[in-house]
Amino acid sequence: MSRDGNLVLGRAWIDAFNRRDLDALIALYDDACTHTSPKLRVQRPESGGAIRGKDALRAWWADAYARLPGLRYELLTITADDDRVWLEYTRHAPGDAPYPVAEAFDARDGRIVASRVFHG
Repeated sequence: MSRDGNLVLGRAWIDAFNRRDLDALIALYDDACTHTSPKLRVQRPESGGAIRGKDALRAWWADAYARLPGLRYELLTITADDDRVWLEYTRHAPGDAPYPVAEAFDARDGRIVASRVFHG
């Protein structure tokens, strides 16, 4: 995929996430995707901080949306090359102070094959 195509992918991701459109969000991922996050390590210690596959992603975000009805991400920057997308955003959730997050997507054939979340 081209840099421009990956920028579109990153913007589609933030848009689907903030609209809470799980179908649109999951459609951006490869079937065999992986996702790692510090929140996974805390909320689901048995995961070791990683989940695999679209079904696991759907369950993870459905739970987050249910627990945090006001959860949203404020996009700060987005960059990409032919293989990756990097997002920086501020996480806003009810009852939590906003904080910075960086997320990297490995992309192949227009889909996210791996996503990694880093908290600042």
